[in-house]
Amino acid sequence: MIQRDLVGYGNRPPAVTWPNQARVAVSFVLNFEEGAEFSVADGDARNESVYEVIDPRTGWDPCIDSHFEYGTRAAWWRIADTFARWDAPMTVSACGRAVERSPWLAQDAVARGHELAAHGWRWESHAGMAPEREAADMDACIRAFEAACGKRPLGWHTRSACTPATRALLAARGFLYDSDAYNDDLPYFVPVAGRRHLVLPYAFDTNDMQFQHTQRFATAGQFAEYCCDAFDWLAREGAQAPRMLSIGLHLRMIGRPARMKALEQILAHLHARGGAWIATRAQIARHWIAHAPSA
Repeated sequence: MIQRDLVGYGNRPPAVTWPNQARVAVSFVLNFEEGAEFSVADGDARNESVYEVIDPRTGWDPCIDSHFEYGTRAAWWRIADTFARWDAPMTVSACGRAVERSPWLAQDAVARGHELAAHGWRWESHAGMAPEREAADMDACIRAFEAACGKRPLGWHTRSACTPATRALLAARGFLYDSDAYNDDLPYFVPVAGRRHLVLPYAFDTNDMQFQHTQRFATAGQFAEYCCDAFDWLAREGAQAPRMLSIGLHLRMIGRPARMKALEQILAHLHARGGAWIATRAQIARHWIAHAPSA
């Protein structure tokens, strides 16, 4: 059986202070998956089925293909420019194949000062994947990053479920952290291959994927309000102990004009409210490693 931790820090989180006495470390994660999704046009046996309209096709589906293409063609620029206006860094969580096909986007992200983290080779779950295949995909992802930007990724996030071997494979390749967990509001260490490995939990609720067919969010205002409410609550708790908030974004989702207002509202709220350290996940990881060595 696989060991599970149902306790975590409990009510005694580490006494870590964020930079500038911030109460909450806020991590914006922009997922860059366009070109790495399943597509019959690319020779795959099927098309990606997860999007705002569920209408699976057995043959080439220009509808779903073009929805993904919107992310790189139109959305990136308005998203990147919005973060630039607020002088806010983000982590671009990129699939290796997406980087290989659109290296210019990865290069622009790095040039703007954002972190480029790995999101698998393809946009697919690793559940049931053989360790040899998973290792090969990680290596292909690293090569794509190095070819495009001259540097290796420090972070990793698997779409959906990882495997029992994922973290050992990441540790062997020198990754600083992974985000393959959703179980806490703080980073934490786990033992992997005889050493500590850092996990930065991610979140699916403060995530623009909820604009999809679940219909949890219909308007930009609803998403902005939800994320701002999450920050406000964590900031209140942050007076006593450190807190971390992950806000997940996707090029083809948040980048639609009607949804961009949400991103603007969230950034404006964080600046007006105060108490936020907006940082990349690598920055948060390094800070946690330096200041919570025994956590």
